[in-house]
Amino acid sequence: MTDAAERGLNRTALRPAHRIETRGRQWWVLFLVASVVFAADQLTKHLVRARLGFGEGWPSLDWFVHFEHVTNTGAAFSILQNQGVFLIVTSLIGLGAIVLYFAYPPFHHPLLRVAFGMQLGGAIGNLLDRMRLGSVTDFIKFRYYPTFNVADSCIVVGVLILAWFLLFRGTDSQREDGA
Repeated sequence: MTDAAERGLNRTALRPAHRIETRGRQWWVLFLVASVVFAADQLTKHLVRARLGFGEGWPSLDWFVHFEHVTNTGAAFSILQNQGVFLIVTSLIGLGAIVLYFAYPPFHHPLLRVAFGMQLGGAIGNLLDRMRLGSVTDFIKFRYYPTFNVADSCIVVGVLILAWFLLFRGTDSQREDGA
């Protein structure tokens, strides 16, 4: 057994060419998922703005879920209303954090690449709306729940996947390593 194997080091970590190739595939997945989320978010917001007047909904409010064209100058759940500059700056910081967290810690699982891509695409979609329009277009409305959009959904799902992985999968890998 080699010295590296005895210390529990990953064999692929010892092969720089393999690590670079793998890292390239990870970035590809991140940007593909982010692009799909961004495109879906912008397309759905465009359709809502083009087809529904402000405040208009479809189908009727009797349905459990419907589309309603509203805008939000604040953050999630309409907090921080009319704080555009602050929200743009914090969004840019958040985008940088997503990229840094993806680049440096060992997030090698494909599901985590998808989770970071969902967060990145959603954050860029809402940031673009905020910079271009001064507010974010929201349209998915459940009874008794704030209106949201595709970007919001993807950010939340991405964060939940990451949290699940850190809480549950992290403990599995620690058990496997004997920690």
